[in-house]
Amino acid sequence: MRWTTGDRSNIEDARGRGIGMAGVGSVGIGGFLLLAFLSWATGTNFLALLNPSSGSSSSPSSYGSAPPASTSPAEEHQVDFVDAIMRDVQSTWQGILPGKYQPTRAVVFRDAIDSACGMAQSATGPFYCPQDRRVYLDLEFFQELSSRFGAPGEFARAYVIAHEVGHHVQQLMGIEGRTRGDSVPIELQADCFAGVWGHAAAQPGRAARGQVELDPGDVDEGLRAAAAIGDDRLQKMATGRVMPERFTHGTSAQRVEWFRRGLNSGDPQMCNTFTALAH
Repeated sequence: MRWTTGDRSNIEDARGRGIGMAGVGSVGIGGFLLLAFLSWATGTNFLALLNPSSGSSSSPSSYGSAPPASTSPAEEHQVDFVDAIMRDVQSTWQGILPGKYQPTRAVVFRDAIDSACGMAQSATGPFYCPQDRRVYLDLEFFQELSSRFGAPGEFARAYVIAHEVGHHVQQLMGIEGRTRGDSVPIELQADCFAGVWGHAAAQPGRAARGQVELDPGDVDEGLRAAAAIGDDRLQKMATGRVMPERFTHGTSAQRVEWFRRGLNSGDPQMCNTFTALAH
């Protein structure tokens, strides 16, 4: 991928807030991160097993800037990457929904954060909170996506961020209320919306204008990421069996299919998962 560093106006840096990680010691950091990733990908809060007493929060919707006491060039590079992807994805949606799209930000944190949707412990992975309309991201998730789940590469990471912004688009369009207890159509549509942005990013000449531009092979990275985090694959990794009645995001094949639809068409009208899955 080709992208340029921006001014970080698309993120809120909460890495220096220093909220603790209750319960981590009982399972170790490797096991904790696995539970965290599965919580994000399946919609089941496995982390509640570590801290059952944690509850919801009504924290402020803006975290401002709380830079960490120590960091590394690699981590700062990732923060700049998140900012660049957020900027580009949102610019794409502003063009698709002129006058309707309202910008959001990604809250970048370490270990844990008290969001408007409750406590997010450690590397829970990216999530969207409709209460404050923010995307939340612990950068440790990127390493887990690559090393544990076999989905390396920048476009794999960008796909996940674009998926969460897709939830923001759904919130703005009033789509979220259509779930009726079934989150699979919502999640697959967010995959398709991520693909809509990927279609835009694949157009030649964007890098010369300071926009994100895909390189050959990037699309395959994104498709591998979609396949890596299907409910069927994650359930089998966690329990050794597949439980379709507990699907929350869709199978690997479904996630690849809907992400590909957005990639190929670039048209959000092609992302009507509700009608397609009703048949």
